[in-house]
Amino acid sequence: MPANSTHPDYDANLPGWLRARDVFAGEDAVKAAAEKYLPRLDCQDDKEYLAYKNRASFFNASARTADGFVGLIFRRDPTFKLPESLRTATSGGVADALTEFVEDADLLGTSLSSFSKKLVTEIINVGRAGTLIDWNNEAEQRAYAVAYTAEDIINWHTERVNGRNVLSLVVLKEVLADGHLDPYEPEAIQQLRVLKLVPPQSATDAKAEWSYQVEIWQYLSDGQNTSATRNRGKKKWKLTDTITPLRLGKPLPLIPFVFHGPRHSLPEVDKVPLTDIIAINLDHYRLSADYKHGMHFTALPTAWVSGFDKNSSLRIGSSTAWVAETPGATAGFLEFHGQGLSTFERAMDRDEQLMAVLGTRMLESQKRVGETAAAIELRQSGENSILNTVSLSVSASLTQVLRWVYWWNSTEPIPDAIGPDLVLASLNTDFSVTGMSALEITALVAAWQAGAISQATMLDLFRAGEVIAPGRTNDEEIKLLATQKVRAGLAAIPTAVVPTTPPGDVNATPVSVTVK
Repeated sequence: MPANSTHPDYDANLPGWLRARDVFAGEDAVKAAAEKYLPRLDCQDDKEYLAYKNRASFFNASARTADGFVGLIFRRDPTFKLPESLRTATSGGVADALTEFVEDADLLGTSLSSFSKKLVTEIINVGRAGTLIDWNNEAEQRAYAVAYTAEDIINWHTERVNGRNVLSLVVLKEVLADGHLDPYEPEAIQQLRVLKLVPPQSATDAKAEWSYQVEIWQYLSDGQNTSATRNRGKKKWKLTDTITPLRLGKPLPLIPFVFHGPRHSLPEVDKVPLTDIIAINLDHYRLSADYKHGMHFTALPTAWVSGFDKNSSLRIGSSTAWVAETPGATAGFLEFHGQGLSTFERAMDRDEQLMAVLGTRMLESQKRVGETAAAIELRQSGENSILNTVSLSVSASLTQVLRWVYWWNSTEPIPDAIGPDLVLASLNTDFSVTGMSALEITALVAAWQAGAISQATMLDLFRAGEVIAPGRTNDEEIKLLATQKVRAGLAAIPTAVVPTTPPGDVNATPVSVTVK
């Protein structure tokens, strides 16, 4: 099997991913696809079809919906639980390594919060993404993450290894820029990064560990493997490098790759969350083309005459008079009457309503009557359930990424041995904009006073309900409360006014002293 072989699920889902990419890219990308999304009418030549396509308008409800979903998830910053004081003999500390990773996840200055936002955007757009957690052996000497889109993960396999289903193969598509020949116009080189588990040499030892190996394949010419010959001759895939990454002097027992999806972090391909909206959005685009096409030929009245000289030039305007010498000559205007175009209008309105029901409320006509907060919450429960599923799924997969980074800097046998008590990633799951009500605040305080919940839990709930500022920690809040009590106590202490000069001095200046 060649290295560039693709998984059957990849082949089945690639058209849908590319369609989603075009839709989210906007009108230019959709129109550039031409007949892929807008079929040509009967007997239309190229010039007529171009005019037909250009008259259409693409109402990008899908992109607006996706942007709204991402905005709701990141209405509050994600939180990352990290160990505080763990030290190892081979590094400056797991906590320091994780803190550095949170601040710069990909060695490009991208924080883990921004990295997670990119992942959520990919998952909402196409329903799939992946992260490779690798170790940089250069000056940094640290773990880092590399994100891959759904189209770049072309093949994968799982196997039963030592009683567990684990990834045994992942093939990633990459493009390198080679500026050896021309630094101002580097050549794009296609490359495959093959991540695979190699079985142990001893076939008799069932408990022997498999080892992680990386193969680099490049699409090169048949000639010598140099930059000067890459553009000459027939090209084919060639194995250019084989790497066995080591940790603590031993090969890795697993492939450090994490899948991200809208419902789970398994290798299986999941459905694109907005696929139904995308389909209706493209239908709306085709209806718009037909509607504009009909308006182009029927909206403006067309003049007609009978009994006038065929060779005469008749101009329309208040300063021009038409004169005919033929008895009975007449003139008039052809105007469109009927229900043809209104059918398109109703169909477009129906599509817009369907898109609103399926995914977004920002496109729906707002009601002219007041709605309670509970009614709004109920009306948006469908969207919130989708968002909640995506948020929980990405939180779980990001936690796996943090486990891999922790594992690279620790001595645990496998990343699964690192529990949520050490590292945990949490994205926002509260999409309500109403905040916490006064009754809820009173109930929480009463529960804390009764000993039903801890003070830390109460403060965390206040932060989630937007009562406490998101960037303020529990310790900072407690210190503010203590400072406030001290100030309130000082203000309550009585004071007396005493003179600073002898009695009878008209220039006496009173001062305040504390009475104890």
